[in-house]
Parts: sequence; structure tokens; C-alpha cells
Amino acid sequence: MSLLKLDIYHVRNIQKESINPSPGINFIVGKNASGKSALIEAIFILGRAKSFRSTSIKPVINQDQAHLIVSAETLQSDGRYCHLGIQLDGKNTEIRINQQSRQHKSDLAYALPLQLIDPKSYELLDAGAQVRREFLDWGVFNDDKNFLIAWRKCKKALSQRNSLLKTRQIDLLNVWDKEFVYYGTIVNKSRLNYLQKFKPIFIEIISQFLNMKLLDLTLMPGWDVSKELQQVLIQDLDKDLRYGFTHSGPHRSDILLSVNNCLAKDFVSRGQLKLIVLSLKLAQIQLLAKEHNNLACILIDDFSAELDSYNREKLLHYLSTMACQVFITATELTDFGDFSQIPLYKVFHVEHGNIKPFFDI
Repeated sequence: MSLLKLDIYHVRNIQKESINPSPGINFIVGKNASGKSALIEAIFILGRAKSFRSTSIKPVINQDQAHLIVSAETLQSDGRYCHLGIQLDGKNTEIRINQQSRQHKSDLAYALPLQLIDPKSYELLDAGAQVRREFLDWGVFNDDKNFLIAWRKCKKALSQRNSLLKTRQIDLLNVWDKEFVYYGTIVNKSRLNYLQKFKPIFIEIISQFLNMKLLDLTLMPGWDVSKELQQVLIQDLDKDLRYGFTHSGPHRSDILLSVNNCLAKDFVSRGQLKLIVLSLKLAQIQLLAKEHNNLACILIDDFSAELDSYNREKLLHYLSTMACQVFITATELTDFGDFSQIPLYKVFHVEHGNIKPFFDI
């Protein structure tokens, strides 16, 4: 998948801009607050129907406007052309795919798979379990079409169960326990299957950046799997009633990355941790391409902020071999190093929300 034409209206300081990106690497250059991150944010909004820089969409909409619009002509991995569009006003979301209205944000996510790498991404292994679950589930979502339905039904059952726990309606728990166990088991199995395929790809990619052995990724399912989830819920019932929520289940899942049988975040340097996270993100993209022939769009905001020049050069070389469309921002063109050997790229300059081609090949 790649963006052939991108139109942005009223995203932060970008009033109205249209660009024709390269199907390869797109370098976005501009001073701080010029609008280069807003360009990355606009693409992210088109694929995820939300911002990665703000929990609310209101601050993203230009202050003089009532809504934002992002649309694009895309070339899908199967050779089809597809038009995507989204309009957000802070209250309503309007999604259109090939001129047809769609109700689900997941439709956009399937049509425009995105992987974001920004300074916050490097907190993946330091942050709470929810961040790692979201990372894992993005991969499972794109790998297993049945996962989303199971996860939605699992979350619904969990919500109903927690409501009953808070009101102590024990006699109604059994119905939602069965739903929660059934769909929760499917969710856990999908995650395990994905991780099994993901591990070897991740280990191959990390070897491009670090000489690190005895790496392992483990799924912690959120309950003691030596017992059936139904049995665990029965054992936890007193505790669940006391606190008013469900303590065990796939909603408490986590992934642990270990090096030499120690948690990676406690064992490796900060620089190594960043390269591990980078490799995790790239491995998801490579697995999607390998299993489904689907090329994700890679967004890298603030390229030079977290990596030294040596590793930036290695990353750039690796990206050029991936056959994915990439958008990378930096404040100076020199931050990208030598990209003369990259076969396909464009450079865009951003100033005061205006985006202009710098030069391209």
C-alpha cells in the first residue's frame, strides 16, 4: 500500500496542502513548529481516526476552522486504487472509502496500515502493560481477521461482568463469565499464534542493529494458564467483588522481552533499548508483508532525536530495502546523513504549514 496523493485541510497550522509522495522514502524537513509533525499526524489520522499527539481531536483542528479533513488516493497491495477520506470536528467522525460512507474506524485501519515511530515509541518496554498490549494487538488485528470480533465481544463481556461485580449481582455473573471465557480464550490463542510467527522475524531484524543473544519474547496471558480461565474466575470471585473489577483475563495480558533471562529494560543500555523497540516495530511491518503481502506505511517523527548518526544510517539503509512507503521528519536535511544511495525518494520542505517539494529523484 502507498499514498499516491495526500490532501490535508485544517490540521494544526496546515490550512490546505496537497502532495504527491514518493512510493519509497519521503524526507520531511522543517524547523520546529513548522508543521512537519502535523503532516505525519494527518497521515496517522487518516489511518487510525485519531491523533498520536493529543487525546482530543480539538487541539488538532486549526483554530479558525470547525473541522479537519484528510483524504488520499492510495495504491493497495493487490493493485487496486482506493480513495480514503476522514472528517473530524471533535464530536463526529465521517469516514469515506471509495465515496462510500463507513461506520467503523477499523475499515480505515485495514485500508491504510500504519506503523508510527516517534520519541514516545521508545517507552514501549518501560511503560505499562496496556501500551504493549496495544502494540501486540495491532499486529494480531492485521494478521487474523477474526481477532477484532472476538476482542470486541470479550471487552463487552468484561464490561458487563465488572458492572455486575460493582452492584454485587452475583446471580447474573454466570452468563457473562461464559462469554468472557469463550472469547477471551480465542483472543489469547490469536495472540500466541501471532507471537510465534513474530519472534523469528524480530530476532532476524534486531541482529541487523545489535549483536545480542539469548533474546526471548513471552506472552503473559493475564491468568495462570495451568488452570482454565473459568476456574480462575471462580477462585478470584471474592477479590473481584471486593474491588469491583475482574483481576484475571486477557485484558491483563502483557509481553515480556528478556535478555539472558533478565527483563530487557533492566539489562540493556538506553541506546540498546531504543534499537530493540525499533526492531519490534519493523518486525510487525515485515510480518504483515510476509504473511499477507500487505505493505504498511511507516511514519517516523523526529528522526534524529533518539538515534546517533551511526544507527540512523543503518536504519535508513534498512528502510530502503523494505519496499514500504516511509515518511521521516527532521529539522535539517543533514540529519538524514548520506541518502545518495537510496533508489527512490522525495524531499519536502515545510514552513509555516506550507509543504513544498525540495527536490526528488
